[in-house]
Amino acid sequence: MRLDVQSTELEGVLVFTPKVYNDDRGFFVETYNKELYQEAGLDCDFVQDNYSHSAKGTLRGLHYQLPHTQGKLISVIWGEIFDVAVDIRKSSPTFGQWVGINISDKNRKQLFVPAGLAHGFCVISEKADVMYKCTDTYAPTCEKGILWSDPDIGIKWPAIESAIISGKDAKLPLLSEIQQVELPE
Repeated sequence: MRLDVQSTELEGVLVFTPKVYNDDRGFFVETYNKELYQEAGLDCDFVQDNYSHSAKGTLRGLHYQLPHTQGKLISVIWGEIFDVAVDIRKSSPTFGQWVGINISDKNRKQLFVPAGLAHGFCVISEKADVMYKCTDTYAPTCEKGILWSDPDIGIKWPAIESAIISGKDAKLPLLSEIQQVELPE
């Protein structure tokens, strides 16, 4: 099989490891093949690709959109990140819980974060180039988020000297401060 898939503690959050073909020239990896991913349990349409380049210690997130929720398939082209999904679906039995994995250009893992979850990542290498496919387009009026350091969620971010956070992300509310109508089903 050209694709390994693992489920996580959060419903719908999947870890994919595509087959990498190495030889003396370098490597080749198929980063997405709709048919193959559908067979592995990922049945969605991607409509937007995003690319970010960040320095060590950059922390992006925790972001989500409502009502135009986005599922995301995250890959690292260069470097390494600690990637996190937080279940904020108010009807979910795992509401408020999180999963995180290291994704790098070495392990070639991918994290699928389904629509209705918050997403964020922290760069742990000197720099990182991150690509992610989205199931809906970016809608600035639907943009929402949760403070990355919310103690009730308790994400165990990797040790970094000082997190580099945008002014907007630094002002995000705690999950407990968000009204129920501002959370996905």
